[in-house]
Amino acid sequence: MQLPDSLAGRLLGWYAAGHRALPWREDHEPYHVWLSEIMLQQTRVEAVKGYYARFLSELPDIAALAACEENRLTKLWEGLGYYSRTRNLQKAARIVAEQGGRFPDTYQALLALPGVGDYTASAIASAAFGRREAAVDGNVLRVAARVTGDEGDIAAPATKKRVTAALAEIIPLDAPGYFNQAMMELGATVCLPNGAPLCDFCPARAFC
Repeated sequence: MQLPDSLAGRLLGWYAAGHRALPWREDHEPYHVWLSEIMLQQTRVEAVKGYYARFLSELPDIAALAACEENRLTKLWEGLGYYSRTRNLQKAARIVAEQGGRFPDTYQALLALPGVGDYTASAIASAAFGRREAAVDGNVLRVAARVTGDEGDIAAPATKKRVTAALAEIIPLDAPGYFNQAMMELGATVCLPNGAPLCDFCPARAFC
């Protein structure tokens, strides 16, 4: 699989021209990025917005989360489901707190935190620390497969490996986080998973 070199520039221009205003995109604070990524696992964006704001108002930093009582934490999460996420959040927060409160800033170090998998580690590393890591989720897999005409099963590990390698070739050094967000935005709002993709509005339409 080979993605066009021009995709990055077109995608970043399209993203800068107008994208969804989401509260976790307002800054690059690692705690905020990490919290949003965990909340967004298997949960719709619209459902997360209110929870994200309430959670940060109650637990504004790693130290507060690490020290939070279990009942209070569960109450803050109530309704979001998948409660193992809250347990892993607090375990990770306590690990970070024990290390002086400094959040891990590399893919490998992030991957060692409870509840952080390949995609989440890449997303945090790129968005919060500017690391050149490709964050590959279902949206990104679908976009890459459609742009290149790859007919492989996007749920197959081999396809993910091809997509990750192809993205690694074009992800910009100076804006890896924005590039990853733009790829996800494209998959979520234009290159849709269900129904016809909105090709007339796609920055990749010239070479898809």
